[in-house]
Amino acid sequence: MLNDQSFPWLTTLIVVPLLGAGLVWALPGAARRHARTVAVAVSLLTLVLAVVAALGFDTAASATHQLEEQVSWIPAFGVSYALGVDGVGLALVLLSVLLVPLVLLAAWREHPDAVATGGERIRHYVALVLVLEAFMVAVFAARDVFLFYVLFEAMLIPVYFMIGAFGGLQRRYAAVKFLLFSLAGGLIMLAGVIALYLHGPGGPEGFLVENLVGLDLPVTTERLLFLAFFLAFAIKAPMWPVHTWLPDAAEQAPAGTSVLLVGVLDKVGTFGMLTLCLPLFPEASRWAAPVIIVLAVVSILYGALLAIGQEDLMRLIAYTSVSHFGFIVLGIFAFSSVSIQGASLYMVNHGLSTGALFLLAGFLVARRGTARIADYGGLQKVTPVLAGTFLVAGLSALSLPGLSTFVSEFLVLVGTFTTNKPAAIVATLGVVLAALYVLLTYQKVFTGPVRDDLATTPDLSTREKWVVGPLIAAMLVLGFYPAPALDLVRAPADVTLEQVGVTDAAPAHGSADATTSTTDDGSDQ
Repeated sequence: MLNDQSFPWLTTLIVVPLLGAGLVWALPGAARRHARTVAVAVSLLTLVLAVVAALGFDTAASATHQLEEQVSWIPAFGVSYALGVDGVGLALVLLSVLLVPLVLLAAWREHPDAVATGGERIRHYVALVLVLEAFMVAVFAARDVFLFYVLFEAMLIPVYFMIGAFGGLQRRYAAVKFLLFSLAGGLIMLAGVIALYLHGPGGPEGFLVENLVGLDLPVTTERLLFLAFFLAFAIKAPMWPVHTWLPDAAEQAPAGTSVLLVGVLDKVGTFGMLTLCLPLFPEASRWAAPVIIVLAVVSILYGALLAIGQEDLMRLIAYTSVSHFGFIVLGIFAFSSVSIQGASLYMVNHGLSTGALFLLAGFLVARRGTARIADYGGLQKVTPVLAGTFLVAGLSALSLPGLSTFVSEFLVLVGTFTTNKPAAIVATLGVVLAALYVLLTYQKVFTGPVRDDLATTPDLSTREKWVVGPLIAAMLVLGFYPAPALDLVRAPADVTLEQVGVTDAAPAHGSADATTSTTDDGSDQ
């Protein structure tokens, strides 16, 4: 069963959360108070199924798409229901199904007004989380460009309601801003999807990614199509200067929503750059890379600098993510196998560290009723476990050796240095700035004398320890033993370079046969 590639594992991982959401919404009367229990049980079942599916994944062939399924969906338009994951896709699917039960457990006591209404509000919230989980799994597994686009847009619906109905005082503004930015990028991408199909082979499988790779497109056409896709992904990622929706959304959304939004959904942007932009538009990717690298470096420094000056804890974490996504984009477009491996791994590690930070910040807000950093101080003495876990998550965010993010950030910088030394050197400043925004925040919130109104603040409960414990454990394990994750992303990185037509400047095995990367036409990269 574990190695049965014919079993529809990916469809199962999509259907189970959807059925769970339907069950939660269908709960009658008094049973609605058990909505959270049902949702957690469904999410844990999904996690178990994902682990079982992953055990049947052939790591030695991680560059190939496995667990594949394909059914003709709309043959008249060339649309297929086609699923499959390579090593990168599998890693992001596992990240998604890991974070969802933790988010649901973290939200166990959120929305206190839900108790008075028989669990009505919380029922809607947890059902939306399950719907979003299904979409997240599907989008990372989609192998049909049109299917990918449909899922890319469909994810907006549950997130819009999760922010607009359950967020803070300015939740409607934040939700609408998020929606408008995303829809704008999606509409431009839709034009690119249609144009790409018209230039493809057509037929009942005309939107399959493998049928669209290697098209002989006119130079101008390819570059315009690349820009259409890239802009949508840059907004989703988010990159400077199309990032402004993120701080507002993170500030107003419930902490669990921010975990899924920043920890997983935003990875769809960088995942799309890696798995669609580069293989579908190789010449345009090489053409745009110098400008994109500049934008990535600006994102790194801009996000870090603005994080240092934030007064709101949620906005601070959001700006740190702008900086971290800059590292991911830099690794992708540096066109080195090492940097692409680092970027792929960074997508997972960022989800772990930032997810933990948002959850812990949410626990702080639940205790104090505010996210203003100035309203805290000295909590280390009264909440040592909360302080310790926040410190570990923060140290992971600044890429301390021994924690998972260090491995991915190191690979990005080393790989980038082999192809673009100035970009790598300037990007390294982001590491220094990260130490400032993490340690200064920890100092303000947890050190110093205890504020009188915080003297009785409770430490993490058993439930809350179960929420952050798996994330801390994952950071430590992948920090000291990243080999299993690297085995998933190494071969896909090599295949990506081949598709882009770039000779690796620093082969994965560490040989230094070349000091510059060259394109397939022999020009320096």
